[in-house]
Amino acid sequence: MAGVLLITGGARGIGAATARIAGVRGYAVAVNYRERRDAADQVVADIEAAGGKAAAFQGDVGVEADVVRLFGEVDSQLGRLTALVNSAGITGNGIAVADYSGDALTRLMAVNVNGTMLCCREAVRRMSTAIGGRGGSIVNVSSMAAAIGGRAGSVDYATSKAAVDCFTVGMAKEVGDQGIRVNSLRPGMTVSDMTEQVHSNPEARKTISATIAMNRIAETDEMAEPIVWLLSDEASFISGAVLDASGGGFMIGNRTIAKR
Repeated sequence: MAGVLLITGGARGIGAATARIAGVRGYAVAVNYRERRDAADQVVADIEAAGGKAAAFQGDVGVEADVVRLFGEVDSQLGRLTALVNSAGITGNGIAVADYSGDALTRLMAVNVNGTMLCCREAVRRMSTAIGGRGGSIVNVSSMAAAIGGRAGSVDYATSKAAVDCFTVGMAKEVGDQGIRVNSLRPGMTVSDMTEQVHSNPEARKTISATIAMNRIAETDEMAEPIVWLLSDEASFISGAVLDASGGGFMIGNRTIAKR
């Protein structure tokens, strides 16, 4: 067994893909969900069908009491945590700066920033060798939006993910001598529930793809594989890193086609 892994937002998208791959790699996987119990149960069933071990756990990471309860339930059912992937996140729904709502911003930051930080707190309380833990690995799922300020209408989301990157780098320095590695993965545009309005619309998909160097949108497994790698011993000396999984990065302007 590779250890006990909790994936927040593990019922769908990148979180679900990560859960399935991690289950095959030998982790006992705690699949966190907020509302979609059916989706979480399906991920668990897929892992078990492949010979792995998993269980679903409800909890809203934007609520501190839920975070505390979630980690306690994982302790009881799967054992002491050795790995964490903070994949839960919400978007800002394409709102311009002039139309911001304080309540909406509070909720966005509560889930994307506070939720990540509170889950990391609970993980450290279990993993830290300074208090008897065995160490562990954490991957925070950020976004390429953090690197470019987001697209029009997504500055709030980009800001929340930039905070995640900053926290990742700082936390890695704080807990590096406690046996804990902390890294961040910044996905580019990826096919998921969160991006359905883009990937299900051929014109929108074509427009977005044209801004990506590889000229396509990523699949969830293309994000999940590097996440699981960052968790693994193969990445044993990597901490405080922010890894771009961006298909070559953001592009503006005409493409140059190689000729021979």
